[in-house]
Parts: sequence; C-alpha cells; structure tokens
Amino acid sequence: MRGELGNPRLLRVMNERRLLDQLLDHGPASRADLAKATGLSKPTVSAAMAGLEADGLVHLVGEVSGRPGPVTSLYDMNARAVHVAGIDIGRDWIRVAVADLRGRFAGRRDGRNDARSEEDLVARVRDLTHAAVTEAGLEWPSITYAMVGSPGVYDPEAGRLDLASNLPGWGSPGLLDRLRTALETDLAIENDINLAALGEHAHGEGKGKSHFALVSVGTGVGMGIVINGELYSGARGAAGEVSYLPAAENLAPDQEVLEHGLTETVVGASGVVREARAAGLRLETAKEVFGAAAAGDPLALAVVEAEGRRIGGLIVAVAAVLDPEVVVLAGGVGRNLDLLGDSITARIAELGPLRPTVVASTLGDSGVLLGAVTRALGRAWDVIFTGRRA
Repeated sequence: MRGELGNPRLLRVMNERRLLDQLLDHGPASRADLAKATGLSKPTVSAAMAGLEADGLVHLVGEVSGRPGPVTSLYDMNARAVHVAGIDIGRDWIRVAVADLRGRFAGRRDGRNDARSEEDLVARVRDLTHAAVTEAGLEWPSITYAMVGSPGVYDPEAGRLDLASNLPGWGSPGLLDRLRTALETDLAIENDINLAALGEHAHGEGKGKSHFALVSVGTGVGMGIVINGELYSGARGAAGEVSYLPAAENLAPDQEVLEHGLTETVVGASGVVREARAAGLRLETAKEVFGAAAAGDPLALAVVEAEGRRIGGLIVAVAAVLDPEVVVLAGGVGRNLDLLGDSITARIAELGPLRPTVVASTLGDSGVLLGAVTRALGRAWDVIFTGRRA
C-alpha cells in the first residue's frame, strides 16, 4: 500500500476522482473553488483538471466576471462523456434506460415480455436496449457498462439464475455470456429487488437512510436490504428471499409452494386473486381486485384487508430481524398503501411492541431501472479510473 501511495500516477488518478466527485455532487465550480473544497493545492487542481479536460471528462461551462481580477472559468463534469444502460427484466415487461454519468435518463424503452424462450428473451432485451440507445442519440460503443435486473439469484459458478420461477425457462447455464454477447458490452446481472432497493436509496424513500428494507409484493414477493448505506445480499446472494418464509396459512406443499415459497403463494398477486375468487369475485388480476376495493366493493375490501394483515405479519418478521429505519413497500400490490395501510397497522399492533415505519415507494415502475443505473454507474467509474491508472 505504501508503494502504491507513492506512485505518482495513482496519486494523480485519486486527485482526479476527488475532483470529479466534487463536481458530481455540487455542480459547476472554478479551479479555485475546487481547491478550497477538496483541500488540494491550486497547481494540483490545475494539472488534474487539464488531464480530465483533455480526455473529455470535464468541460468549460461558463465564466464569472464583474468582480475585481481576471475572469473566472467554471468547469463541470461532462456527464455525456460516458453512458450506461439499466435493464429490468420482469415477467410481463422489459424496461431499458440509458443514462449519463449523472444518472439522468437519456433514452428509455419499455416493451411487453412476450418471449417464449430464453433465446427470444435475450433478443428482445437486445432490441429494446439498442432502441433506447438510438432514442438517446448515441452510438452503441458509447455504452460503457450495463446492469441487468432479473428475478432470482445469480450463481456465478454455474453461470445461471436460481430461484427465478416467475420467468419460466430463464436462467440456463451460460446466461450471462449470452447476454454479454448479445449486447456487446460488459455487464452484470443482479436480483431485481436488490436493485429496486438501490434505486430507493438513491432517489426514493430510502434516501438518506443508513438502514432500511424494501419489501416488494407483486407477481413475486422479495426484499432488498440496505445496511450501513450498502446493499446486503448475504453469503450466496439470497438475503431477502422472503418469499420462502413460513406463513400462517396451512397449505399443502404442492409444486407452486415449493417453487415460489409459501409467503409468495399466499401474499403475492396470485394469492390475492385466489382469495378474491374464493370470496365469489370474478376478477382476473390483483389490479382488478384493488380497483374494486377502491370503488367500495365490500367483498374486495375484505380481500384487501386480509392481504394487508398478511403483509403486516411479514413486516413484523422483517423488523424483528433488521430493525430498519423504514420499510418501503413496492410492487403492484405493495404500493397500494392507501388501501392496505389500516390493516397493516392493525396487524403490526397485534403482534407485539415493534412499530416499524412503513411507507409506499414513489418510484412506480422505475425503481429497478434507477437501481440498475446506479449500480452500473459505480462500475463505469471503476472502469474509467482503472483505465486512467494504466
């Protein structure tokens, strides 16, 4: 380490990253302002900024005059110097966003996931990603890194996704290599709910929170965990797979329970529809059940109340283990806190003294994309600065 710290090239790169972090967080600044904010000497700032400007990572954005002395030049990070792609692969939809170095979406494409095989799905992801790049007015080689969010847990040794039962046929060995070949860029794959938690941490109800949990209830049931400001995924990436927690309902361990987990079977969207039909409602989707409840249908309201109580029990289990500052509810079912809130609160009160704060996500269907972009940007910065050390 001492030898590295004495390496002039490494020191230069460390200074460059410090300056870019300052510009990223606070926007345009003069060289003098950067020196004052970072504690670096003015000659060091000037030398580092000259290198960054030569490589297109910073650029002149304006001048300040009208005060004694020479005109002051203002510099900012060139956010369009590098772009990344975030990809959200779900059972019903595929969503793709292309973002600049500040995480701003430059292009986005959403498409129905109507693929009938893994090959079709990879091709659909490729087509949507290229369409988003074109929408952003970019050429494909400008994409430095892509992050893919998908249900399941990626096993790097086997090269496949496990626990991805909501995407039948998705995740045979060699999946990541096929995606990398199709997209012609470096990429990684991460659990979609983990990425949603990162999106919430960067842009939503988890912003500024060091400890929080995002519980997503929709087609599937999952949880993303942030501890000490960092995503926690466990020893094998399966932390947060709360779909496999025991549930109060005494269901037979049939194939659905074994594949999806007991909690997901009773709490997820299919469980809501099953309860609605058992109550005599001829409704096909959880969205229809919540719509009927919002319209005042007493049978639908009773189904939603029972769903809220199940979610309340799940939240107590989460709070007992993690003690989060806040639990963020997301997903097509979970975000309906206006209808679920009272029964969630009542069930939490029945189960003991724990009183976790529960809020609904405000990120809509963009949570996974925002988290994927956040993760991809972290990798892109590493790629940029590793190259600058070479």
